[in-house]
Amino acid sequence: MEYFRKYIQLTRELASDQIAEGISETVNRIVPENISNFDFISHRSGLLLGNVQSGKTGRMLGVVAAAADCDFEVFVVLTTDNTILQEQTFKRALKFLDDTFCVCGEQDDARFLMNEMRRPVVIVLKKNTNILKSWKNHLTSSKFLAGRPIFIIDDEGDAASLNTKINRSEVSTINRRISEIRKLGNSSFYLQVTATPQSLFLQEKKSGHYPEFTCYFPPGQGYLGGDFFYGAADPENAGQAVSPARITDEDELREIRTEGGNIPDGMHRAIASFLMSAAHIFITESGKSCNFLIHPSVSISDHETVAGRIGEALNRFLGGLGNNSSLRKDLKEAWMDLQKTKRNISDFEECYKFVSGLLENGKIKVSIMNSRAKVEAVDFSSGANIVVGGNSLGRGVTFPNLQTTYYCRRAKQPQADTFWQHCRAFGYDRDPGLARIFLPASLFRLFSQLNEANSAIIEYLTLNGPEGLRLIYPENIRPTRPNVVNKDKLDIIAGGVNYFPNDPSDASTEELDLILDSYSDDSEYETADIDTVKNIISKCEAEDWPSLTYIRCIESLGLSDAVLLVRRRRQITKGTGTLLSPDDRKLGNSFDGRLVLTMYRVDGDKNKKWDGKPLWIPNIKFPKGKFYGMEK
Repeated sequence: MEYFRKYIQLTRELASDQIAEGISETVNRIVPENISNFDFISHRSGLLLGNVQSGKTGRMLGVVAAAADCDFEVFVVLTTDNTILQEQTFKRALKFLDDTFCVCGEQDDARFLMNEMRRPVVIVLKKNTNILKSWKNHLTSSKFLAGRPIFIIDDEGDAASLNTKINRSEVSTINRRISEIRKLGNSSFYLQVTATPQSLFLQEKKSGHYPEFTCYFPPGQGYLGGDFFYGAADPENAGQAVSPARITDEDELREIRTEGGNIPDGMHRAIASFLMSAAHIFITESGKSCNFLIHPSVSISDHETVAGRIGEALNRFLGGLGNNSSLRKDLKEAWMDLQKTKRNISDFEECYKFVSGLLENGKIKVSIMNSRAKVEAVDFSSGANIVVGGNSLGRGVTFPNLQTTYYCRRAKQPQADTFWQHCRAFGYDRDPGLARIFLPASLFRLFSQLNEANSAIIEYLTLNGPEGLRLIYPENIRPTRPNVVNKDKLDIIAGGVNYFPNDPSDASTEELDLILDSYSDDSEYETADIDTVKNIISKCEAEDWPSLTYIRCIESLGLSDAVLLVRRRRQITKGTGTLLSPDDRKLGNSFDGRLVLTMYRVDGDKNKKWDGKPLWIPNIKFPKGKFYGMEK
């Protein structure tokens, strides 16, 4: 394997042995089974699945090199319609492939023609309609694809590439352009790459975007991802040292929008944490950066408002510098919180002095990143930076040394793939001891559910491949944007992982008391007949508890019984985490192939944010590794 051997050798020299080994492992799993046996007459599609910000570019280029050893000669690498990302990918390809390939950027049509296919060609393009149209013409006029296959790697293949007009019986422009390029060769291999494959598995197989196979590559050593940030069942009750998450009030954005209002507590704590983290990093690791990301909403006006309030808050910190100020106390509290997970954090007085210098000298940069202000010139690899933005903060934008994240955004019906792409806190160069994420409990719960669902998807695909996969989310979460799913063919229902209502009702407490009276608290678990389980589920009431959907799922499984966990006298704060204790979560997860229903009777104390009345909270978990769907 000459091309791949040279690529791996260069990767070892310019990156590391560890990165080279990870790439080799991925290539050795995807190439022998799916690429080396290509028949050169078919049009195939597959999926390279990773985690958010887990290092997929190196693996993409590794697949290119290995496919060249299998007689592919024309490669098109597609990126999102973002100049920075296209240039980053192009420069990476030049650095690691240009000795053996003819690597072309968007303006390199002359270079492409002059090469005359003496070397395999790699063309790196944005998913932009004009760019794709131009290169379709270049490829056609060159006639280099006559009798040759084309190999397309579509980075973030679930974004922009799918037909967004499927429900209008039309074809969106980018989708049509990609299809046209695929058809230029006598055959094609179309490899989609993403960390959020939900929309791909909801495509019809005839679309050409449904993956025929999936290759998952796990993240490397030192990666901080969903389990680290959202794995704790309840960050408020599990202990602050357990989780990097810090719960804020639900609607701090409203307070931020109020002209002349106070800086919300969560935002204030997040800023203080960022300042103390930056101080430690710059004191101990001179010359590095420390970044702080803020997600307010999709509104550009909110971005500008938040940036202004951040400026106000920094001025307050500056004006409050002093030995006895309340702001000094706030910084001390942030330092003490970080010390719980960063035992060797620099001395507080040293950190406080450094923060004073940052504020007095105006060394903290506040930037807005959205469709209007892309801040392409800002260097986030140095200095202390605060970035405010919306959806543009997702999909491939990487912030080095991102230690603090603050959310005050909410969504009435969030999309799983879009929200998961917002997890810019994930990555390799974060200090786990200093990492903090400030967000409302409802959003923590959403991300926890998405983390569980993503883990279940990965496990299913790893064991079974894409065949039979169904995407299951609670009724209030959409797996993807509806305009890329043929609504006449597919429907999404709930199931798969631990689900429970966010705002349960106490209306049926007495009825549930009677039904559950014979089930003891002293039993670790019991077995209940399926009719009883369905009856319990039907009595639980909440807007986000689709009891009829759950019952239909249960009936489709043909089960005769289920595991039932009953717990009474629970003291739980409303709206935080998944409510399950670590022991009950572990116990429930031990029944891989069974339906598990957990019922918590909560005392409902007002000091725990309830209404002062007892109530039952259900938690349902369908058999692990299976996904459920129903025809309309």
